[in-house]
Amino acid sequence: MDRVVGLELGADDYVVKPFSIREIILRIQKLLDRQEKQGPPSFLKAESLILDLEAHTAKLDDQWLDLTATEFRLLAHLMRTRGRVQTREVLLDKVWGYSFEGYNRTIDTHIRRIRIKLGFLQNLIETVRGVGYRFRN
Repeated sequence: MDRVVGLELGADDYVVKPFSIREIILRIQKLLDRQEKQGPPSFLKAESLILDLEAHTAKLDDQWLDLTATEFRLLAHLMRTRGRVQTREVLLDKVWGYSFEGYNRTIDTHIRRIRIKLGFLQNLIETVRGVGYRFRN
């Protein structure tokens, strides 16, 4: 009965005790394989902000945002890693494709411009003092 209730409440799977570690590993592997076949999401969404990764467009409350290519990549990276702090060095590497200490303040400028364009949703991007930035969950 517990299995039926769990699945009816929305569980994708249910494992009963006692279970084998081998069974758990195989179940996890199947989930990972399924996710790989689906591929990465083509849309990222947070509140009324929607990024279409394939079309390289951004919408906020049905209004198109005029983001530069770099601003789009930076915002997309922050949204993909939401909840986790991204250091300036990591952002330089992932978004710009290079890492050099002297350029890490350019990120601050880009973040400021993105926040202006996000308007009332600018608080979705949090500054973690002395570390970097985090996109709020």
